[in-house]
Amino acid sequence: MGMKAVLGDITQEGVDAIVNAANESLLGGGGVDGAIHRAAGPELLAECRKLGGCPTGGAKATRGHRLGADWILHTVGPVWHDGSRQEDALLASCYRNCLKLAVGKGARSVAFPAISTGAYGFPAERAARIAHREVSEFLRTHPALEVRFVCFDRATFELYQRLLK
Repeated sequence: MGMKAVLGDITQEGVDAIVNAANESLLGGGGVDGAIHRAAGPELLAECRKLGGCPTGGAKATRGHRLGADWILHTVGPVWHDGSRQEDALLASCYRNCLKLAVGKGARSVAFPAISTGAYGFPAERAARIAHREVSEFLRTHPALEVRFVCFDRATFELYQRLLK
């Protein structure tokens, strides 16, 4: 199926799995994390409490609850410092772990936000290139998977559009 960029609200995507850019506690926060928790309802928080958190670069799955998606794949992106603290490798790991988890759960479609580019300060273009590289590599062995990069703002959408051409 391949990759595409869409401008919109990730909680409204009609996909099997939605990726949540979470914090290590998995108990909700701001940005995408807060929006997903609000849309999924209080059952999501109850399920997340049982997971024991998640390390940076890792991923854990919960049910989609009140979202249209069957699954929410929670991943913890790195906080950007200056690029010297394995930020690139940790971000790449987020994408790889979510993709493996999605396929393991039987998902045929997955929606990603721009992980770590909000409050965590990861440079948007650098993050998009990592996302594109990791998803492209994964799709070589899983060509039937549909991956959407759901962009909250026009600048991010245009960045992904350029990369996908």
